[in-house]
Amino acid sequence: MAAVSLGAAALLTLTGCTSSKDGSTAASGTSLTIGTTDQVTSLDPAGAWDAGSGTIESEVYSTLLSVKNGSAEPTPDLATGIELTGPKQYTVTLKKGLKFANGHELTSSDVKFSFDRDLRIADQNGPSSLLYNLGSVAAPNPTTVVFTLKSANDTLFPQVLTTAAGYVVDEQVFPADKILPDQAIVTAKPWNGPYGVASYDKNSLVSFTANTAYQGQQGTPKTRNIQLKYYTDAGNLKLDVQQGTIDAVYRTLTTADLDSLAKERNVKVHTGSGNGIRYLVFDFQTQPYGTKTKDADKEKALAVRQAVADSVDRAQLAQQVYKNSYQPLYSTVPDGLTGATPSYKSRYGDKKGGPDRTAAAARLKAAGVSTPVTLNLQYNSDHYGSSSADEYALIKSQLEATGLFKVNLQSTEWTQYGKDRIKHLYPLYQLGWYADYLDADNYLSPFYSANSWVANGYADPAVRALIQQEETETDAGKRADLLKRVQNAAAAQVPLVPLLQGSTAIVTRTDVSGVPDELDARYQFRWAGLAKK
Repeated sequence: MAAVSLGAAALLTLTGCTSSKDGSTAASGTSLTIGTTDQVTSLDPAGAWDAGSGTIESEVYSTLLSVKNGSAEPTPDLATGIELTGPKQYTVTLKKGLKFANGHELTSSDVKFSFDRDLRIADQNGPSSLLYNLGSVAAPNPTTVVFTLKSANDTLFPQVLTTAAGYVVDEQVFPADKILPDQAIVTAKPWNGPYGVASYDKNSLVSFTANTAYQGQQGTPKTRNIQLKYYTDAGNLKLDVQQGTIDAVYRTLTTADLDSLAKERNVKVHTGSGNGIRYLVFDFQTQPYGTKTKDADKEKALAVRQAVADSVDRAQLAQQVYKNSYQPLYSTVPDGLTGATPSYKSRYGDKKGGPDRTAAAARLKAAGVSTPVTLNLQYNSDHYGSSSADEYALIKSQLEATGLFKVNLQSTEWTQYGKDRIKHLYPLYQLGWYADYLDADNYLSPFYSANSWVANGYADPAVRALIQQEETETDAGKRADLLKRVQNAAAAQVPLVPLLQGSTAIVTRTDVSGVPDELDARYQFRWAGLAKK
């Protein structure tokens, strides 16, 4: 993987013209059914920033710019172009005649409303933290949008416009100051993506039909009707794609199920490196000796976090649970991205990537921490896959094998999980991350900056200052150094423990086309190109 950012020349003018009338094949009458275990939090883009919700949102909403599969560069979608019109200013021109599926016109006023709304609501489970550098939005005429930034030289902002924070919503439908319930959204039909929701039984069965008003770069969908079917048991999901009851699976089958399906004659398993990471998060309020506990102690709390980092065996997790389809991760920035620094590898455990019980014990003893330390550890299996049960059982075993910890392991469904974690109900818990854009910053600012999506109470002014510097540094060498300093400084405080990086898999029946055999880190699962023979 390579760092993703637009060069200065490319930023001066980015123009293009795409339309659903581009000669692509008209939507057919054929239907496809996709299966998943990953649940939806919300259909309101301001209130969800998770893969389950994003699966639907990316099909029914559009952004000003987007990134085509196989590319790293933002290109026009709802827009015809974007220009850097000042050190702190980007000007975007919209296509003419844009409409939502409900017939409402889509103008610059809707764009301004969408970004202002995201920042105003600032939902802790939403993507507003991506708009860290957005100062204001103006709509001087129906097809012109002017973004004024807080800091100059932000070459990442066009990438931000391609993310969940960039979805444009209908200002005649969505309230400006609160999240709109799913059913109200479905009734109002505010779709501007390639598909619209035809019927909605949340986390059970959702039906989609091609949106004839869509004018984005994906063109007319090749399949008119799509159904998204939800499963609570990955075994049943595997069985249905094996028997042909469903046509494709996107999130999440176990490694063993994927291996088994790869041997089936009528099934194709598409795999690749992916851009996802898996990690443990400490809640600074409720972890042992956290700020809101009766025995709060900053030094003891740090020692506990560091001792956990000393004790986990990533290689064992990768091999035993995921058969090395995932790889050990020693920073929140995946290996291969420019600026990635394995800060946890040289600092914790045996300093070579393995665990070290002696080092963990020494840290706890030096801080005066009595052992065993009780850790209340929470994980989720419907969002991160049923293999999470094996993963966290092994983590519990690793920690308890040191004799330094007693782990209470619990699991919660994703729809409740997101609500509980931001209320500081989980002292130590599982999270994962999939990149909005492939740049090291997208693996740092959502975790460590102000308005962090992780929302675990970690706040370090020095780290945040470094992040702000790297986000606007135009010298590649200086920026790489800043990225390294962010990772090293955060690793010293252990707000989270990175565990694994990799992989992604999509399963289809062999009569389904539109998914590459090998999925690279830039691939996004999009339905418009899916077709069934």
